[in-house]
Amino acid sequence: MTSQPEHHEEHPGDGAIGFDDLTRDIAEVPAVEVITTVAVHLMSAAAVKCGLAEGGDKDKDLDEARKLITALAGLVTAGAPEISNFHAAPLRDGLRSLQLAFREASLVPDAPGSGPGEKFTGPVYS
Repeated sequence: MTSQPEHHEEHPGDGAIGFDDLTRDIAEVPAVEVITTVAVHLMSAAAVKCGLAEGGDKDKDLDEARKLITALAGLVTAGAPEISNFHAAPLRDGLRSLQLAFREASLVPDAPGSGPGEKFTGPVYS
């Protein structure tokens, strides 16, 4: 008897989630929920990289934080008109808080209007 390598295929009903299942699931999610979920993930990651999480300075990486905050600013600025002020206002508040935290964490603060995301939001002052 020869041994053949096991071949695993994803069949419906075997507990594996296939691409079609994921596509159907995401199709049922409203755009506002997708936008806010992505924004919250960006906020959380930026907070960690600003040193605001439990790990503090151990996880601090301002170069990474700048990228995340800029991406968040672009998403919030572009998405706000589409998701209503009810959903956009807390995202704007969180974004501003992160921009201020970044400025505070920087040894050499950026000039007003040059901080992360400020090309989208305008200058942020404390």
